[in-house]
Amino acid sequence: MTSPTWRRALVLGGTRSGKSEFAEALLAGATAVRYVATGRRDKADADWDRRIDAHQARRPAGWSTVEVGDDPWRLPSVLADAAPDDALLVDELGTWVGAVMGIEDRDPPIDRMTTELGTAVRACQATLVLVSPEVGLAPVALTPAGRRFVDALGATNIAVAAACDVVSLVIAGNAVPVKGGL
Repeated sequence: MTSPTWRRALVLGGTRSGKSEFAEALLAGATAVRYVATGRRDKADADWDRRIDAHQARRPAGWSTVEVGDDPWRLPSVLADAAPDDALLVDELGTWVGAVMGIEDRDPPIDRMTTELGTAVRACQATLVLVSPEVGLAPVALTPAGRRFVDALGATNIAVAAACDVVSLVIAGNAVPVKGGL
């Protein structure tokens, strides 16, 4: 892999926009990538399991997987502990926010989420690509839980984007540079 001109990249996009495929292509030349999966399987949701299987099937054989869906607060330490010659792909922050919300009894701890993750992204010495759904391109969520999720994800995206060298928005499989030149 030739050394990229960036070290930390955020790839945003809507559902099924091609954001994960674009993020994976950014690390295609790396000999070893740690894929940090933030989702977790759900025995009651066969469609979700098929989506996870499709993501796994796309990954090159040399990539390893670190799962943080059952313990989402592990994500900041996985990033902060990465070595300079590591390559990490975090897919994706929407499921991470959902996992955090699933273990909290109150409103999502947005300040903690944004502070810890933003700090970890800045501290990450590895080549790092993070994937996240963009919020705010649709109507306001109709439920209190939906609005809390959108608020938490929006704040998380802002904090992570501030910590990244480059940010791209993927629309219908096409990446549009938002910050930096990617």
